[in-house]
Amino acid sequence: MALPTADAVAAAVADAHRREWAFVLAATVRVTRDLDVAEECVQDAFAAALTDWAAHGVPARPGAWLTTAARRRALNVLRHRGVERRHLPLLVEEDVAPALVDEAHGYPDDRLRLVVTCCHPALDRPAQVALTLRLVCGLSTAEVARAFLVPTATMAARITRAKKKIAVARIPYRVPPPAELPERVDAVLSVVHLLFTTGHTTPAGEDLVRHDLVERSVGLARMLRRLLPGDAAVAGLLALLLLTDARRETRTGADGRLLLLEEQDRTRWDRAAIAEGVALVREALRARPPSRYALQAAIAAVHAESPSWADTDWAEIVALYGVLTAVWPSPVVALNRAVAVGFASGPAAGLAALDELAAEPQLAGYGYLPAARADLLRRLGRVAEARDAYAEALLLTENAVEREFLAGRLRELG
Repeated sequence: MALPTADAVAAAVADAHRREWAFVLAATVRVTRDLDVAEECVQDAFAAALTDWAAHGVPARPGAWLTTAARRRALNVLRHRGVERRHLPLLVEEDVAPALVDEAHGYPDDRLRLVVTCCHPALDRPAQVALTLRLVCGLSTAEVARAFLVPTATMAARITRAKKKIAVARIPYRVPPPAELPERVDAVLSVVHLLFTTGHTTPAGEDLVRHDLVERSVGLARMLRRLLPGDAAVAGLLALLLLTDARRETRTGADGRLLLLEEQDRTRWDRAAIAEGVALVREALRARPPSRYALQAAIAAVHAESPSWADTDWAEIVALYGVLTAVWPSPVVALNRAVAVGFASGPAAGLAALDELAAEPQLAGYGYLPAARADLLRRLGRVAEARDAYAEALLLTENAVEREFLAGRLRELG
């Protein structure tokens, strides 16, 4: 049998890192009860794969090979660090729920333990997101730092503090009992959704989309779907991500210009993703009450299934936003509903709904509020006021693609 080339081995290891990192790390933490030691052992396993697979070929089950190598390395490390470890706080693994089984691999799946540990309520949201990117997605500290737009040293310190808090607080490394699981899953879903929204429209920088964050978040949502197939909120989140990302290739023109929904070429939308998303929406909406993700996905499905901008059922979208507001009161949801009202009932009605939000403290400094007002004022022919609103939005926007769009609107108004 011919051995693989160095390039083929490198590609196989990279693919395994993308697909198997979370599984291998989660299984290794079960041995070490120490996140840092587990990370070190997993990294050693991937490094060893480069040499071993070149000499013996890529294994049929790379994840199983890597897990075995990492766990063996962990046992060796623990033997050498026995005295040291007796004086360190370690992850508690008490009252552990029965292991989930990954049917594709045939061995227990510990990834859900890893995810819920990263998203423990004792950690603040930035720490949850950073740990999820680092431990579950396998991003380097430098890559996580770039996602947060902070120096690598700052992010390294943040991740270290979060790991230390998990250990010192004796946070159990386990799937929570049924009574606690909904609260913990909601924290996980919030983190995945935040990752997606950050990647879908980056808060700052030259690019509109961070494809790496979008793909990582969709991958996490798919993983959660496999681990919790009966959870309607998980189905709703995956649906929302798929339906939103289905428009990815049409959000900017060939010249890099931002294209609004009404300008996008719907024939280029990802129809397979839309079909999968719509099926998941139907499943997610059967839960009572429906989750906020299911309702957001239902709104995205209305857009995805509309054959053209002119055919969009804005009345249905406004109604769905009304239900969403009852389930998940949020100033941003109210803002989006006001925009939908502007299309369903005319710009004057939309502007009246927006003006009710003017004093909302959570929208202070939120660039999409003046941008939405500017568009409605432009449609009403109130040019001077529209110019002022666009100028305000421009001051509050740091993404280069969005800034160019707003500047273009200002130029059009003269």
